[in-house]
Amino acid sequence: MPLYAIFLLIFTLANIALPGTGSFVGEFLILLGIYEHSPWLGFWSALGVILCGGYSLWLYNRIIFGNIKVNYTLRFTDLNVKEFVIMSPLFIFIFLMGILPNFFLSYIHLSSAFICAVVQLLPVQ
Repeated sequence: MPLYAIFLLIFTLANIALPGTGSFVGEFLILLGIYEHSPWLGFWSALGVILCGGYSLWLYNRIIFGNIKVNYTLRFTDLNVKEFVIMSPLFIFIFLMGILPNFFLSYIHLSSAFICAVVQLLPVQ
């Protein structure tokens, strides 16, 4: 199942926010905002990201290189054409969002700025 292993590796690396993937941009912006608000909270958030990355790599290792039971794998094959066609756009968008984040962020900038302005105008209860 080499195609499945490759796709799972790319999705796992995107999950742990490898630079060049869309998750890196999101996690970087979130951690930057948290750090500006509270450096102590930013430290604990970054620690959580590191622990999540370790767990994700451990999970990938257990799924791909774990104890393989032959009678379980006889029923399963590698990705078929339909699964490959479904996963390929996801694969492309992971790297597209990581390489060109401004293309996606420009669309949400106006609405997020409006939401931030509205939230700051609301009275604190």
